[in-house]
Amino acid sequence: MGDGLLEFIVNTVKIALIFFAVVSTVPLLVWVERRGSAFMQNRLGPNRVGPLGLLQLAADAVKFIFKEPFVPEAADKALYFMAPALCLLPAMLTFAAIPLSTPFTVGGHTFKMQVTDINVGIVYIFAVASLGVYGILVAGWSSSNKYSLLGALRASSQMISYEVAMGLSIIGVILKYKTFDLTKMIGAQTGPFNFTWQGHNFEPLSWLPNWGIFFQPVAFILFFTAGFAETNRLPFDLPEGEAELVAGYHTEYGGFKFNMFFMGEYGHMMTSAALITILFFGGYALPWAGGGPVQVQEFWLSHSTWLSQTLSLSASEAASVLTMVTHLACFSAKMGFFLFVYIWVRWTLPRFRYDQLMDLGWKTMLPWSLANLGATTALMFFARYNPL
Repeated sequence: MGDGLLEFIVNTVKIALIFFAVVSTVPLLVWVERRGSAFMQNRLGPNRVGPLGLLQLAADAVKFIFKEPFVPEAADKALYFMAPALCLLPAMLTFAAIPLSTPFTVGGHTFKMQVTDINVGIVYIFAVASLGVYGILVAGWSSSNKYSLLGALRASSQMISYEVAMGLSIIGVILKYKTFDLTKMIGAQTGPFNFTWQGHNFEPLSWLPNWGIFFQPVAFILFFTAGFAETNRLPFDLPEGEAELVAGYHTEYGGFKFNMFFMGEYGHMMTSAALITILFFGGYALPWAGGGPVQVQEFWLSHSTWLSQTLSLSASEAASVLTMVTHLACFSAKMGFFLFVYIWVRWTLPRFRYDQLMDLGWKTMLPWSLANLGATTALMFFARYNPL
């Protein structure tokens, strides 16, 4: 088999696996949201269909698939059917650039744990994620419904407003890591806390992991807050405010088309949680000195005899597979925590008024992101400046 054909097959399998992983995670997050909100509100939640109510997800899926389709009489049919896909596709495409773990080697071939390794990955993700607003605008316009149109206008102005603060917040992070490559950003966060001031190492905090949040705490708060607005999650879900807009831009959608909007929202949540993990919490790297890929692989090299014998792999190949699984589990745990925070906040904070939402974006987060960028630039200059 030629290298070109093998690469094509591997990339096709990766795309299918990423799509399946995102789509299959959405029902699980819905279950966590239902059960989690129930426990927060001292009630039971869905617990009748299957163990712990897990088969309720299958019942919902069957309902979405077989629900009678409905199309408004005055709707623009082509755009109406196109809008759900325009919302879902950007969420899937952005996740393709996320490095989920370290590469592993089997049969002399090295496989990367991401669909595509782009050296400007952060730029690609921001560019593709910004396309999601087009799906919302198309849905609101094509439905020929005033509530849908108002929801779409709210969503577009909200997403554009918070993209400015979100984009400025990561410039300080990029200055710190000196790269747009997400894998290199993860590599820069391995080991203990490492800060140098005018040629002298700062040792008292060496017990901390070398994560971005300790260098850019303001950027983390701004990015995390803007993530809620970009994904239309409470307390920023004004585009679908039930009290005044019925369901906002997807008022006229039901069945599987509504489910695609649903999957798109949760897909953007997963991408946002993955980016937070990579930019501020070390990505797939384990914390502290022994968390680098080299150290983990050296550990598994002396503990992987059983796997190499079971799968007929060499010791180095078995160690690389176990290293990949270890880092994948670490990345999943960090990402899962932030997805839980998204759910937690939904049942904790009330919805903002629309004027409060816009004021927060333009009058608070934008000045703070500019101030953080200026402070980061000044600190980096003086940290490297050595008068001697």
